[in-house]
Parts: sequence; C-alpha cells; structure tokens
Amino acid sequence: MRQFDYIVVGAGSAGCAVAGRLAEDGRTSVLLLEAGPADRNIWIHIPIGYGKTMFDPKNNWRFYSEPEPYLNGRKIYQPRGRTLGGSSSINGLVYIRGQAEDFDAWEALGNNGWGWSDILPYFKRSESNERGESEYHGGKGPLTVSDIRGRNELVEAFIGGAGELGIPRTDDFNGARQEGAGYFQLTTRNGLRCSAAKAYLPAPRARGNLVVETDAHATGVIFEGKRAVGVRYMRNGQLQEARANCEVVVSAGAFQSPQLLQVSGIGDADYLRTLGIRPLHNAPQVGKNLQDHLQSRLIYKCTKPITTNDQLRTLWGQARIGMRWIFRKEGPVAAGIQLGGMFARTGPQAKTPDVQFHFGTISADMTAGKPHDFSGFTVSVCNLRPTSRGEVKAVSSDARVAPAALFNYLATQEDENTMLAGFRLARSIAASRSMAPYVAEEYRPGPGVGSDAETLAFIRDYATTIFHPVGTCRMGEDTASVVDTRLRVRGVSGLRVVDASIMPLLLSGNTNAGAMVIGEKAADMMREDRRELQ
Repeated sequence: MRQFDYIVVGAGSAGCAVAGRLAEDGRTSVLLLEAGPADRNIWIHIPIGYGKTMFDPKNNWRFYSEPEPYLNGRKIYQPRGRTLGGSSSINGLVYIRGQAEDFDAWEALGNNGWGWSDILPYFKRSESNERGESEYHGGKGPLTVSDIRGRNELVEAFIGGAGELGIPRTDDFNGARQEGAGYFQLTTRNGLRCSAAKAYLPAPRARGNLVVETDAHATGVIFEGKRAVGVRYMRNGQLQEARANCEVVVSAGAFQSPQLLQVSGIGDADYLRTLGIRPLHNAPQVGKNLQDHLQSRLIYKCTKPITTNDQLRTLWGQARIGMRWIFRKEGPVAAGIQLGGMFARTGPQAKTPDVQFHFGTISADMTAGKPHDFSGFTVSVCNLRPTSRGEVKAVSSDARVAPAALFNYLATQEDENTMLAGFRLARSIAASRSMAPYVAEEYRPGPGVGSDAETLAFIRDYATTIFHPVGTCRMGEDTASVVDTRLRVRGVSGLRVVDASIMPLLLSGNTNAGAMVIGEKAADMMREDRRELQ
C-alpha cells in the first residue's frame, strides 16, 4: 500500500485548493484522487465552452434530483464537474464571494473563526485580481480574476434600468457592498478559464510531492478502529488502496461527500443497515441540510440583432466572435454569456440583497441549450437565502451508484414570496425607459402570465437550479453537526470534509470562490494541528 501524508478525495474547487496548499512546502506528500479524467477537453478551457460541457458525460456527472414535490414532480438536472477542477472546470466562471453578513451568520451559529474578518484574508490570498491588490482583493494568489473586456449595449441598458429603480451601478460585487448592478468579474486568465486545477495544481505537481490520479473513484475510507488511515478506490478496473499517515480529506462535493461518508459507515445507523452497510458511527445529520439556489428565467425577444443568438446564427458571425477572442481576448468566447448581473433587495424586510440576477445576452429553452432563432436575451432571478431544505442519501453500498438528492425547492412560503418579488423586479427593469427600447416582447413566460398565482405556477413548471448545492456535511459547534469548526468529522479521527458541503448556510451568490477559500483555510488548520502533535 502506497503511503502519503495526506489523501484528498475529489479534485474540485476545494479539493484542488487544499491539496495544492498542503503540498506547497515541497516536503509534504499528498495524493489527490479524481474520479473523472484529466482536464484535456478543449471546451473546458474556452470560456464559452461550458455550453458543450454542460451535458458531456465524460466531464460531467449529470445527476438528477428526485421528483421535486413543489416543482410538480419534476426531476431537476444537476450538472457537477467530473474532471480535474471539478465544477470550476464547467461552471459559468462568475466570481462572487457572497456577502460579509453570510460569514458573520456562520460565526453567529457558533462557528468561531469563520466570520468575515477571518475569511476575507483567505479570499485575498487565493486571488490574483487583474485590478491589483486592494483592501478587498488580492493580487498575488493562484486564482486569476479578470474583468470582462469592452462594454455591451444590452448590459448597459439593464444597468440603466436598474438605476431607474434606485439600484446603483457597481463595478465590484466583491467590494465594500454587494448591492447593485454591473458587470461580473470572471475566473479567466488571458482569455482562458482559470479553474481550481489550473490555479492550485501545476506548481506542486512539478515539484513531485503532489501526486494526482485521475479516473480514480473512491469507494470507501479505510479505518483502523475509528481512525481513518487510507482510501480504497477503483482505477482501471482494479481496486486499489493508499494509506494516509496524517489525515484523509473528503472533498467530493455536496452530493458525493455525504455519500462517501455513508458508504464508509458514517451516517444514520438504521438507514445504513438497510443498505447492508455496517455502521461505524451513528451520524443522522450526514446528508441533511441540503440547500441550493433555484432560478427562474425570463426570456425576451430583442428589437435589435445585437444578441449572442445573432452572432452564433451564421458562420460569419461565429468567425467574427472567434477573431475577437484570438486577437483581443474579448467577446462571447472569452466571457461566456453571463456578462452582467444584479444583487438587490426585494423589500424592506431584506437588510441585504436577497435576490441575484444573471443577465445573459443569449436565449434558449434551457441553460446551455440551443439558442433561439430570434434575437433574444435572458434575465435569470434566484433567491439568495432559501429556507427550504433537502437531503442527499446513498442508495447503495457501492459509491459508484449515484446518490439520491431531494431539494424540496419552494417548500416554504418565504421562498415563494422571494421568487415572486424577484420576478416582479425583473419585469420592472424590462419595462424601464432604458430597457424598453430593446424589448420586442416577453417570450417566456409571456403576457398571459400576470397574477402571482399564474407566476408561481410558471415557476413551478420551469424553474431549475443555478448549480450551487451545499450544506450536506454541516459544520457546527453542536454535537449533531457532521464536522466541527476545524472540519473534523465527529465520532472518528483522522478524517475531515473540506468542500461546500460543510457550509451551514448557503452563500449569497455563486459558491465556487467560497469553496476554494474553505480549502485554503482547511490547509492552514491541518498544518496547525499537525504541528501541535509533533
């Protein structure tokens, strides 16, 4: 059995960060296991390519939820990255940290060391923002964050419409205040995607003390008594094992981290027995507390042929946007289609923004689907802090069988009200003086959907995820939590969970940056704990 200081299961946003940081001293040996292939697919690296990887079975787990009872029994598609970089290799590249109040809320729940003042230094350490170092941004980190080149006529109209409603223009959603409308910054470097794998893995791999194995699906954590000492995994059709002299780190994401704990005997003991799994530690909260951002999309026909639909419709149009990328590192190829957005409050009850908008200069019947044959754009709205909760469960003792995930989207009145208010806000912007000249008609849901009851029915029929599942290995100071505030799995030793599954509450924004920061902080805590034992 090969031996390493640490074994990290899952090369996603957090897994790459924690593995890369643990190995940065050149002496600590780390094995990083990734169930998917190496990130060689060209569409991973070209920003607009996530339309290609969204349904690619080689680089995407392509999970589905269980039938959602409050979405008319629909199974909601759940893309998750299955390659080096995990979902940071197939996402929309938007760099959003969340709100300072999110992390302060974590701390208020008893998670000392996770407040905003504790976490901001890690965001800065991880980031190399092209604007340079500042009070809120880093300039020397491994993750490159870039501005979108140029200005877009439709995005400018959207920002103007928001301004008419009193929502200010902002040039930084990750600065002193999140609220406002503006252009996103993206995790790109010289016009190419900067995934967690590109950010954190090259240097330690070159030194040789970080070993990365792809196509290596972990099937269980190996225990001696109640101490984790290694990982069992399938690679090239053969069952292999590796030993961790210090710790095993599970970074498989909000679906597969709880699943790996469960198949390893950590979970609800009664339920594990129904799967033929011998319980090691009774932890009923494993898999619980599942949270996600639900989005509803409004699609508009545009009065002018200036949308990405128009650019992609002809070979000449495709050639033009290709040339813009090659020579100027700008345009849809360099930035994808989510150029701008907005964070806003739906009413006086919201002390901070409670809805997020993504503004896309393209339209399709589904996210990353075939563009419509008309000039179109999309306004997506999501509830930032849903109160609905779901659960992830292993359905087999075999970790290679996909787990079951039930989100219970829109289970609460609060979530219904916030989505309706966000919908009304989107329509108000579309009707503004700035936007109205560009709106030929509302294509979906259309003028026939007007009342709250009709709108809610539309949302239940069409809403989908915006791809931010978290919370299933909840961190807390209480003994019922899955991990403690140092991310150690309760009831056993030598085992931590390091990814978005530890989030007690969902961040108010995209979760990729937050997951990497969890990896950054975890590496520091693990080094500290190791020094204390020496």
